[in-house]
Amino acid sequence: MEFTWQYDHETPRKLRSALKMSGVTTSLLKVVIYHGGQMLINGEPKWAIDMVHFGDTYSIVIPPEEANDHVDECSAPIQIAYEDRDFLVLNKPAGVATVPAHNVAVADSLVNRVKYYYHHQGYENQVTHVATRLDKDTSGLVVFPKHRFAHAVLDRQLKKHQVKKNYYALVTGRLTTEHGYIDAPIRRDPESFVKRQVAPDGKPSVTEYWLETARDDRSLVKIRLHTGRTHQIRVHFSFLGHPLVGDEMYGAPAGRLIDRQALHCYWMQFYSPFKQDWITVTAPVPADFKRALGKR
Repeated sequence: MEFTWQYDHETPRKLRSALKMSGVTTSLLKVVIYHGGQMLINGEPKWAIDMVHFGDTYSIVIPPEEANDHVDECSAPIQIAYEDRDFLVLNKPAGVATVPAHNVAVADSLVNRVKYYYHHQGYENQVTHVATRLDKDTSGLVVFPKHRFAHAVLDRQLKKHQVKKNYYALVTGRLTTEHGYIDAPIRRDPESFVKRQVAPDGKPSVTEYWLETARDDRSLVKIRLHTGRTHQIRVHFSFLGHPLVGDEMYGAPAGRLIDRQALHCYWMQFYSPFKQDWITVTAPVPADFKRALGKR
């Protein structure tokens, strides 16, 4: 897979510096140099120390990525919300894990389904890179970068909190605050391998929310994450005293409304340097969430 830029600076640069300026990481350069890739200036193979001048084109050719034999394929369907050469965004149904679980006999996760999809599409890169995740019982948007370069790009944006994700959550009780921030650090619960909790020595965690509708027994909120901690939304609303409807792990009673936590990632935005534009993706609210909204 080849990526090409035009050099528009007056001062010449070494090829490796120009590539890094274009977002190519040191680890990706090592893959190219030592595992069969190429670096080019004006279409000609060059070394990392060769100079790039004003008006030159410079390129990187990344070697194909072979599938991981330790990851099984699963032919179950996927719901594609967006796809281009570099990114695949899926609308994950509730009840499907993002990545395979080691203790499950039949491997059915988004990763297994995407591996099957890549194989049957005949894509050059067969590795199922996954950049964002959702809990098994949360529905909504998950991003699969389709090659190493795209994965590095998205990882950098995630670390800088530049990937925007909005959720809908149905929480227990009547919320009265129209717009709020939950700024409460989160750590692992020392009594559980899975659960998290708010604690002074936790990692900084910020959740912003807007109240959409409120009833006596439940409220619909729109949420924007400013950090990406495990179970962050579930922990923060439990901390407020309003755990998510259906979320028994964090204090909601077993309910009649929905048989999983009522949480859906419905909107996502990130930047594609390959298109030089923002990518915005949406996913409709699933049927079980809609039923929970409407039930009396």
